Amino acid sequence: MSSSSEARLAAFFGALAVLAIPAAGAAAAYSTKVKLLDAVYVAVPVAFVLALVAFSLYRRARAKLERSVRRRGQGSVRAARLLAFAGLYLALTGALALGFYALLHVASSSG
Repeated sequence: MSSSSEARLAAFFGALAVLAIPAAGAAAAYSTKVKLLDAVYVAVPVAFVLALVAFSLYRRARAKLERSVRRRGQGSVRAARLLAFAGLYLALTGALALGFYALLHVASSSG
């Protein structure tokens, strides 16, 4: 597998990671069976795992690009890095939001 194809695969997984949480919100908005909190409980870990896969593939593509003589695929590696980090950022932000929600929920039910 070339660095360009791995970078495209990393960009794909990064885009999935970025879109996981908004897709869960859209599913909750357009469906009466799915509640928003339940959707986010599922979407945040899924986004985190997808972002880790994208980050791993990005690092592999970057390593192959650094070892190659021709620098083809440099733009796709850069886009893969952006999407992998964005997915990781959104997953960690969602995890923090869920953590604070749980903290507030426990504080309000114990008082």
